[in-house]
Amino acid sequence: MPTTLTSHEIDFLAAPLDAALVPFMRRFPGNAGDRQPVHTVYGGAHLFKNDTARKLGEKAVQVLDQHGVDPFVFARAIGVEDSQAEKVWQRVVEKLHREPVEDFRVDFEDGYGNRPDEEEDRHAEQVARELVTGMRDGTLPPFTGIRIKPFTQELARRGLRTMDIVLSTVLAETGGKLPANFVVTLPKIQLPEQVTLLADVFDAMETRLELPQGMLRLEFMIETTQSILNERGESNLPRFLDAARGRAVAAHFGTYDYTASCNITAAEQRMDHPACDFARNMMQIAYAGTGLWLSDGATNVLPIGDRETIHRAWRLHVDHVRHSLVNAYYQGWDLHPAQLPTRYAAVYSFFLAGLGAATERLRNFMEKAGQATLVGDVFDDAATGQGLLNYFLRGMNSGALTEEEALATGLTLDELRSRSFVKILHGRRAKSEE
Repeated sequence: MPTTLTSHEIDFLAAPLDAALVPFMRRFPGNAGDRQPVHTVYGGAHLFKNDTARKLGEKAVQVLDQHGVDPFVFARAIGVEDSQAEKVWQRVVEKLHREPVEDFRVDFEDGYGNRPDEEEDRHAEQVARELVTGMRDGTLPPFTGIRIKPFTQELARRGLRTMDIVLSTVLAETGGKLPANFVVTLPKIQLPEQVTLLADVFDAMETRLELPQGMLRLEFMIETTQSILNERGESNLPRFLDAARGRAVAAHFGTYDYTASCNITAAEQRMDHPACDFARNMMQIAYAGTGLWLSDGATNVLPIGDRETIHRAWRLHVDHVRHSLVNAYYQGWDLHPAQLPTRYAAVYSFFLAGLGAATERLRNFMEKAGQATLVGDVFDDAATGQGLLNYFLRGMNSGALTEEEALATGLTLDELRSRSFVKILHGRRAKSEE
């Protein structure tokens, strides 16, 4: 084939691009971990015990039995089709008994309030000792962390002191270990300098305590308009990530603080408000490809009261979770044990509803070895191949889909674990050419 450039000339011309991509790839490390929790449950630090997750699960089962009654009553209350009712019910019940809470955030902020320093010091030490007990007895959820007070002039020193007491006590008691997947949540961020401060403190603590560099991790709470756009009309979101210096694992959206900062009245502060959609879209754009997990906020209408009230609150919660899932927010916050059944039911039904069509489409796609194929009235191209694969990866990650259901696509476990449609195609083509 005729060419106008030699290979050496192409290499020379491409060299500046290679140099430009190196820092880009360092900043965008890809996937931050195989498993993202489907929710974060939070509760006041003064109430936290090592077995809090188990107790929340027990309360969730009681509410489900009392007001869900059976698979079909529950399904109709929350808007799930009868054809899914028994499978969703079975998976929710199993989940509530086995692992009712995936991520728990011990809260020293809104769920705790402002208290005398001596009292917060005491609670911080108490939380640390409960965490140590949970580590020893295996009673903690797979993901845990603390939310400290925001880094304002009035509260920054209090937040840092609380964090120092919790971390130092846990590390001293365990010989330098933290609970699995432990993070510190920084709320109400407005400036990159607030993230820089937390990263600097982590650097100092790791040096002082002789910890591995990068061991201490953080997550952002995006709940102010200044997080989305600063006074110059520029987004602070990428600056937060740069300021974290590789320590950030997630960005959580705070629905009610954000809508309040937009001057939205209390009656209209809700998860699916257009202002929230705008902020979440900005987060998606800013953090696409970074490996950061994105989490939506919480439904603050709680399932408390008589059955009719609980069913109404359940349906609202499910609608909010589905809104998040449709917009690729696969995690959210829960405030009450009675929201656990509907969190899992919403996630499971979302993925189960599309299982048959997605299985057929991906199987057909793989049989054509990456060539576009028409299945029914849906036309699949190469980008859709990765989208279909993502559906199964997310479904398995959340517990909504089993390995057997994913393998019905014709993929192998190794192919699924590669997480890349392109790698799967290359692997299959290589085998076919052998």
